[in-house]
Amino acid sequence: MTDNPLLKLRQLGQQVWLDDIRRELFRTGELARLIHDDGLAGLTSNPAIFAKAIEETDDYQSDILSAHASASAETVYEGLAIADVRAAADAFAATYRETDGVGGYVSLEVSPHLARDTQGTIAAAKRLWDAVARRNLMIKIPATAEGLPAIQRSIAAGININITLIFSVARYEQVFDAFAAGMAERVQSGQPVERIASVASFFISRIDTLVDGMLVEKIKKGDAAVERLSGTAGIASAGAAMRVYRDCIAKPAWQELARAGARPQQLLWASTSTKNPAYSDIKYIEGLIAPDTINTIPPQTLAAYRDHGDPKVRIDDAVRDAPRVMAALADRGIHMNEVADELEAEALKKFSEPFDKLLAVIDKARKART
Repeated sequence: MTDNPLLKLRQLGQQVWLDDIRRELFRTGELARLIHDDGLAGLTSNPAIFAKAIEETDDYQSDILSAHASASAETVYEGLAIADVRAAADAFAATYRETDGVGGYVSLEVSPHLARDTQGTIAAAKRLWDAVARRNLMIKIPATAEGLPAIQRSIAAGININITLIFSVARYEQVFDAFAAGMAERVQSGQPVERIASVASFFISRIDTLVDGMLVEKIKKGDAAVERLSGTAGIASAGAAMRVYRDCIAKPAWQELARAGARPQQLLWASTSTKNPAYSDIKYIEGLIAPDTINTIPPQTLAAYRDHGDPKVRIDDAVRDAPRVMAALADRGIHMNEVADELEAEALKKFSEPFDKLLAVIDKARKART
């Protein structure tokens, strides 16, 4: 047995993915070390992560300055992102082979400006899929109402999809249905489904951040019992999502797809860094350990878990407690679908703003060259 808690997570059936990408990971050999020493099994990226990497390091300057003068800032950005994602996908190629396509994936997200554009998302997913040209790529599509049909069409086209920005159990169920519908289209048209992979990225700590703020107002009004609900909404939401997942894969419709070779869409826990310093820095790792799931973890939280994690399967506690927690929140006027709507709008803004800032930085650098 290993003493590394991250490796113990793998033994318990949970994959650990890194929520970060930057060229330093490849240049220094850090990514290879994480794969070897910590059992890292995948990597996720998003426009905000790329913006941070490009703005805060010099690793991308030469590529920005050497880009064709007629290329738009967004085209230049995509070129940088595609190069990094290809390198990461190649680093995880052995993991992909060794797990028979269960792990080893790297995610690249469509432009945040396409979150409300179904047809634009479908086109971008196909274009990025073809450009990266790696079987262990996943294209990230936000789980907006407009994203759902894009998810179905992209899965039907044979593209691996990471559905991101899921904040409610109701939306997660719609996401699974869109995934299953896309797989059914492939089966009905005689297309193979065995190597099509998808994950549903359920965001956790952001739920607690918003709900805890709402609970503070209840406490101020004299509802002292509400304090026990602080920090419970996120993991309870994960527990409710796990129950839905188990129900979905037990349905006859899914079982028929499974007999045709389809693999279930895996739940991925995202937003698992601790935002509230009053909580454990590994709260959203410890409480979400479950077989056949993924936790995508930012570097600081990854290091913390390596240092003092205590791996045990705990998801059934969350499944058991979810109805009680949701009912208690609803009794106090806090409804998770409304929370999810607010979080979705906030998240789209948080991705769009750094993306637009990055494009401005690229434009400025190229203009300075001339």
